[in-house]
Amino acid sequence: MTTTARYAFDADTASTRLGEHQYGLELSQRWRALGGHVNGGYLIAACLQALHQEIPHPDLLAASAHYLRPAMPGPARIHTDIARIGRRTATGQARLTRDDREILRVLATFTDLATADGPTVLRDDPPVLPPPERCFDPMAVLRPPEASIADQVEFRMPQIPGFWHGTPTGASFDEFWMRFTDGRPADPIALALLVDAAAPVVLDLGVVPASATVELTVHIRNRPAPGWLACRVATRFLIDGFHEEDFEIWDSMGTLVAQSRQLSVIP
Repeated sequence: MTTTARYAFDADTASTRLGEHQYGLELSQRWRALGGHVNGGYLIAACLQALHQEIPHPDLLAASAHYLRPAMPGPARIHTDIARIGRRTATGQARLTRDDREILRVLATFTDLATADGPTVLRDDPPVLPPPERCFDPMAVLRPPEASIADQVEFRMPQIPGFWHGTPTGASFDEFWMRFTDGRPADPIALALLVDAAAPVVLDLGVVPASATVELTVHIRNRPAPGWLACRVATRFLIDGFHEEDFEIWDSMGTLVAQSRQLSVIP
């Protein structure tokens, strides 16, 4: 598919309407993760972009995705179904297929975050990080050749996790900066990709260098301000090969903009 989109995210998540509730797109080589498969956050974002074409509300509020099988780059289709369009929220479903096999199923709700109003209580603070220019680029230490997503999303870390050096420390918590490499500002749908863009923190427990997502839920709390995004990630339980990963994203103004939890499995 030919596109004139300025940014890689917009070009690679854009789809073409093929018929009623059906869209076609090319899953891009630019978003491959560890292991060579297409990154799960990128797959969610592509589904959400198609679904958003049928929903009038401007902002993603919540999405839950179940991964049925891994995907490789190439032609794919997205099938949408609108459950309800209400005054404050609208909900729909998207299914992504590749070679007539279902890869991913997403249920998502949209709203207008600019009109959100109500009680607010914050019981945590954003990560306290040195400025990005005083942090380290982990890709300068090790850049996995199959993980092309590393060319699209960049990170700055106060210290490089041990697994990047081949010496896992046993930690399962980290804080760091993140942004799109080409300067694209994040928006609610882009945040659904970014919560899944970093290497799994569970790798510092010394497990094999891969983790496959089974289910991922993301909640969007605010529209992000431009600039670097401060991230906090943690895994507390690894049980029989399955582990959770909790992820927070705070924008450059110190506002919480996204939270996610995913259940993943160590192959």
